[in-house]
Amino acid sequence: MMALAGPVEARFQVCNQTFDVVNLAIGQWDYDAWETSGWWTIGPNQCADVIEEDLRSRFIYVYARDVFNKTMVSGTTEMCIDPDEFRIRGHEDCLVRGYLSVPFFEVDTRRSERWTFYIQTR
Repeated sequence: MMALAGPVEARFQVCNQTFDVVNLAIGQWDYDAWETSGWWTIGPNQCADVIEEDLRSRFIYVYARDVFNKTMVSGTTEMCIDPDEFRIRGHEDCLVRGYLSVPFFEVDTRRSERWTFYIQTR
């Protein structure tokens, strides 16, 4: 008998419940340093699997903007981004290192292995 593999379950999924296309960046603690990465493009009423392994950190940080660079999701935790696709280690001295510093929103996953974050119209 042959077993069929089921679909891979997302560990951190972001769903866009707005009418806009959203560009998403995330930040998280990665063993020994903060790391940010981006960009995921998520269409209206669509979801993206952003982190596909079990969550290691209780807190995941999210920053999102629309295609016109209008901020859609932000918070109070400053982290680094780049206009192009990026993976950046460390969250300090963003401007000195040639990156932009933006305020990420803190998502408390309550130590869950899986979490879905919804972007909604304000």
